[in-house]
Amino acid sequence: MAIYAVGDLQGCYSEFVALLDFVHFKPKKDELWLAGDIVNRGPDSLSCLRLAKKLNAKVVLGNHDLHLLACYYSKHLLKKKDTLADIFEAKDCEELMEWLRRQPLLRVDEERGFVMSHAGLPHIWGLAEAKAKAQEVESVLSGTDLDALTLYFEHMYGNTPAMWSEGLQGVERLRVITNYFTRMRFIDASGALDFKAKQGVATSPSGYQPWFEFKQKQKFRIVFGHWAALEGKTSDDQFQAIDTGCVWGGPLTALNLETLERTSWRNG
Repeated sequence: MAIYAVGDLQGCYSEFVALLDFVHFKPKKDELWLAGDIVNRGPDSLSCLRLAKKLNAKVVLGNHDLHLLACYYSKHLLKKKDTLADIFEAKDCEELMEWLRRQPLLRVDEERGFVMSHAGLPHIWGLAEAKAKAQEVESVLSGTDLDALTLYFEHMYGNTPAMWSEGLQGVERLRVITNYFTRMRFIDASGALDFKAKQGVATSPSGYQPWFEFKQKQKFRIVFGHWAALEGKTSDDQFQAIDTGCVWGGPLTALNLETLERTSWRNG
């Protein structure tokens, strides 16, 4: 049995299939983790969703996945650059949306010493804290209260508050938790997030650093996507970046979670 973690698909279905074939992925034997952003920007988000569901992949939600859900469960509209319209026209749209909203923000494999979230883990939280914070959002996403779900999506977007505080309540509390797990790149020592800088580590705003350059409160390896400009590289083996920018012309990367061997595929 092998366990593969694959970076941001973003609708790159042909590369996804080719990569799984290249590593000889066996659905009945191997395990697949997906680091979020299954959909959007690429040409075939619908097929990516269907295959992820069919393979029973261990998914974490990314910001693009949440945007898709927000457009389905609330009044948010698709943006000009979104490539999601065919999902809403599909006969199995409702089934796919119900499956997707039940996926977590954080996955933990204590036996192997790995955690995965789309954007990473902020240094201000230990693993137990991070799990508790993620579950606050997950309970709304996967719950039966559709009014609460709609309210969450109506207020999910935004950059404020930019820093965690235990005193936060309601939609602001859920928004900042969501931003840490799905949008984080640069952070300062106090835990404040910067949302403007999106390039590599050399572009750190004054007073900020890449989140993985701060000492963590836990020793698990952290697998994450979201940051294509890193090209899969960090300063520490504890942090495994696997978004290598497939949708922008880079390769799609699979990380073997037991050996840390990386396999990449680029069409053409």
